[in-house]
Amino acid sequence: MTSLKDKVALITGSSRGIGAEIAMTFALAGAKVVINYSGNKQAADKVVADITNTGGVAIAIKADVSSSAQVEALFESAISHFGKLNILVNNAGSIIYKTIENTTDEDFDRIFSINVKGTFNTLRQAASRLEDGGRVINFSSTTTRLLMPTYGAYCATKGAVEQLTRVFSKEVGQRNITVNSVSPGPTNTELFKEGKSEEVINRLAGMAALGRIAEPTDIARVVLFLASEDASWVTGQNIGANGGFA
Repeated sequence: MTSLKDKVALITGSSRGIGAEIAMTFALAGAKVVINYSGNKQAADKVVADITNTGGVAIAIKADVSSSAQVEALFESAISHFGKLNILVNNAGSIIYKTIENTTDEDFDRIFSINVKGTFNTLRQAASRLEDGGRVINFSSTTTRLLMPTYGAYCATKGAVEQLTRVFSKEVGQRNITVNSVSPGPTNTELFKEGKSEEVINRLAGMAALGRIAEPTDIARVVLFLASEDASWVTGQNIGANGGFA
């Protein structure tokens, strides 16, 4: 298995879903893991317990990534506890399903504050606080490749994340830090399934070349690769992890 021994990883929004799976995958690969959450302490504590029960090392730190002050405190706490930070995974995100016409100012500001400003805030800290040779993995979405009504604001945020990824890779490349983004397709999480019928989920599964939606572990393995030494020559890229969905 890919080794992350002696690495310390911070994963935003990792109390459930894909983020929690990434945290467990990293821990099994030998990394010490910082579980970030914004509200659900019980879920974050469960991820920590699951990791420690398998012999791994993890802590949970509360922070709202849309707040620059809280992100700065998050990095302070993580580095204070583990002494360094090698890997940043920007998994925290929000989604709305509304046509552009029906998207309110409040909807727009909220989704951009989490998906774009949240990523920006952590990248700004990582620029000086991530160890040389570090790894940054941001999250975009396969929806940016499709023409799907009601995804306008969400796709706009993910397009912004992809551009931040490309520019940041050039800004920190001299320190041998790689910066990439991952674009999952439909994935079997509570957030994805919420409000969707079995018929809709099956229809989406049928759109993938591999004939199913992803499991969180499918995405976590791609993120693990990008966090590893094996991906040392991959930077400034967006990786579609979607089973041929688009």
